[in-house]
Amino acid sequence: MATTTTAPHCLYQLGSTAAAESTRRRTAIFCKKKSSKTAFEETKQGFVDYDRGQHEVSEKLSGLRKDDIPSRYRIRVAGDRFQRDWTVSDVVDQVLALTPRDDVDGLLNRWVGRFARKNFPYLIRELTQRGSIEHCNAVFQWMKNQKNYCARNDIYNMMIRLYARHNQTDQARGLFFEMQEWRCKPDAETYNALINAHGRAGQWRWAMNIMDDMLRAAIPPSRSTYNNLINACGSSGNWKEALNVCKKMTDNGVGPDLVTHNIVLSAFKSGAQYSKALSYFELMKGTHIRPDTTTLNIIIHCLVKLQQYDKAIDIFNTMRRNKSECRPDVVTFTSIIHLYSACGQVENCVAAFNMMLAEGLKPNTVSYNSLIGAYAARGMDKEALAVFNEIKQNGFRPDIVSYTSLLNAYGRSQKPQKAREIFVKIKRNRLKPNIVTYNALIDAYGSNGLLAEAIEILREMEQDGLYPNVVSICTLLAACGRCSKKAKIDTILSAAEMRGIKLNTVAYNSAIGAYMNVGEYDKAVGLYKCMRKKNIKPDSVTYTVLISGCCNMTRYSEALVFMEEMMHLKLPLSKEVYSSAICAYSKLGQVAEAESTFNLMKSSGCYPDVVAYTAMLDAYNAGENWEKAYVLFEEMELNDIKLDTIACAALMRAFNKGGQPGRALSLAESMREKDIPFSDTIYFEMVSACSLLHDWRTGVDIIKYMEPSLPIISSGCLNLFLKFLGKSGKIETMLKLFYKMLASGADINLNTYSVILKNLLSSGNWRKYLEVLQWMEDSGIHPSKEMYQDISSYSQRCVGAENAAVLKERLESLKGKSRDRISSSQSCESIALSSPLFSD
Repeated sequence: MATTTTAPHCLYQLGSTAAAESTRRRTAIFCKKKSSKTAFEETKQGFVDYDRGQHEVSEKLSGLRKDDIPSRYRIRVAGDRFQRDWTVSDVVDQVLALTPRDDVDGLLNRWVGRFARKNFPYLIRELTQRGSIEHCNAVFQWMKNQKNYCARNDIYNMMIRLYARHNQTDQARGLFFEMQEWRCKPDAETYNALINAHGRAGQWRWAMNIMDDMLRAAIPPSRSTYNNLINACGSSGNWKEALNVCKKMTDNGVGPDLVTHNIVLSAFKSGAQYSKALSYFELMKGTHIRPDTTTLNIIIHCLVKLQQYDKAIDIFNTMRRNKSECRPDVVTFTSIIHLYSACGQVENCVAAFNMMLAEGLKPNTVSYNSLIGAYAARGMDKEALAVFNEIKQNGFRPDIVSYTSLLNAYGRSQKPQKAREIFVKIKRNRLKPNIVTYNALIDAYGSNGLLAEAIEILREMEQDGLYPNVVSICTLLAACGRCSKKAKIDTILSAAEMRGIKLNTVAYNSAIGAYMNVGEYDKAVGLYKCMRKKNIKPDSVTYTVLISGCCNMTRYSEALVFMEEMMHLKLPLSKEVYSSAICAYSKLGQVAEAESTFNLMKSSGCYPDVVAYTAMLDAYNAGENWEKAYVLFEEMELNDIKLDTIACAALMRAFNKGGQPGRALSLAESMREKDIPFSDTIYFEMVSACSLLHDWRTGVDIIKYMEPSLPIISSGCLNLFLKFLGKSGKIETMLKLFYKMLASGADINLNTYSVILKNLLSSGNWRKYLEVLQWMEDSGIHPSKEMYQDISSYSQRCVGAENAAVLKERLESLKGKSRDRISSSQSCESIALSSPLFSD
């Protein structure tokens, strides 16, 4: 408070006049009204409910009250019972309780504090912090109509920042021009707020122009100005321009801080320059600026994108150990959940989510969505639904990403109808499906072979105003390949061309794969040539699809040509490419080349899997290199390669051909212990092994394991088994197996009967021979002439005169029935042909 003193000589004056004057001056000084020092100091208020475990902390701002306004206004409102002496915080609560259509002006006109214009900036600050743009606009318009209002930079700056948060760039720019009309000169904070508004909208060129205007106005840019401009360029994916601004910032003597470095790293992340982000992070370490949680979150994200999962986990573990420096937050744990989801480790995703809860962090919707996405990728729809319901239980509202992830989970679990129900719920809950949602629904139908429904979803998407993209086309092309719809592939490609959708490498890969799946080799190669002609670079997937497709269509030479092109382009070869090449060489009889490719695969660090080993076994079998096949089997056991049915069949073939049938049966026993399913080929090799060993006991035991699979075992395998039993002299066992084949509905043809009859004849059982001939007649299979000739010659050589006469009589009877059946069928045929249906 200012004080006033008398002149020094007045202290020595005597008389009442001097004393009275001194007293009057002191009285005037001490009766002057004091200004409130605590009017605009925020006070914290707390609320704790121990029973419910809830607490709330809020900050209250008083502002200038009735006693602080000028006396003329105090007298004016003293007798008005409608006037209220609210605090600034009370006014904010009252305004936000109204809807934008309510009478906001009427409420504010009852507030006594409106006569103190110092309350206005704090009122706007409180409202803008709450973020309700409609209420802020209403209060700002009311404020400008007050007689005591004076335009201020800080009020306009707060309103511009509010418009920036709501991405209303035009309104923010309008306020910038309006404040100049009210004779408010924009300052550095004004330009910062406007640059931030354009940066949020992705208008980085506008932000650069505003920076130039700022320099022309002779306002020196601050570090915040440069940071906002770098963020404007970086968030638009223009990382090169962001680096130029950062360089200009350093040249102008404004050193970057931690926020600057984080913005540059974020620019690299937005521009998908993940390797550059890691390099910049290493340079950042040399500036002695310690990274914070935001910095490390960006680095973890980049490492995940580069599939450097171990390094990302190391950074995460370091953050957990050094909690005092960089404590992991919700974003950190969400990135780790996404990391484990990309690796297909759902259990670790759940562990990371539970770890986040144990750290006392509250998951947000993005965290829940990451966990749902992890379940969706594995088709675990029940678990995904449980997490989706947990979002609602914890007070969050599922967004479109939540619904899309759940829809995808049902699509991956082969439940397209459930996926459709989720899609209906999206519209019912007033959410707008985006193109990712539609693509997920298209994939749900297409992956389950429902191509017509998938195409209908594409039409529905266009009716809703969304245009299909490359992902939509890729999904439909993959569905065509699964459904073997050749014509539809051409239609979809034409539709993409009509809509102006330019196919990328992934789309071409899908189209080539679809054509390969339906056997259209020429069209697939034509697409590949068109791809090269348009300067669209093929990747490893392109050649993998071509090479595996050629092998499936037995075009082994073409497959090897594509592999040579792939190696010429120095593209990384996958296990599937190596396996296909080994298979191609083995089919072409080039065992040395197959062996060379197999060794190249191992030397390149691409460790062979069971498919590659199986292809190499086939190559050795084709070249009759049995010893090398045995050595390869030992290598498989040494490398702990888990055998499958195809690999076991190749091994058993090598054992049988190499004269070690006992090892084939030992391998079959091992398969039984490991629950490896048996196939036709396995049974065939087992029977061959028993035949080579003349081990009819093991062969009889095999029948017990074969019996449940008799309807699906090929006739060639069963015929071999019948032949083996007959040669072993086990005629009764052979006939029992034949009866079981008849009862199970197995495929029985002329060759099967031929094997039975030859074995019966060799054992001298001619009566059963005639009975089987009768069975053939009854089943509609006509015996061949050789069968009759065999029994006739046998009767002349090996049976007595009496039995020969009986046999001849029964044989003539069978022949007669056969001739009658043939003639009757021919007469029926001639009648049918002479009917009016077949006449001219």
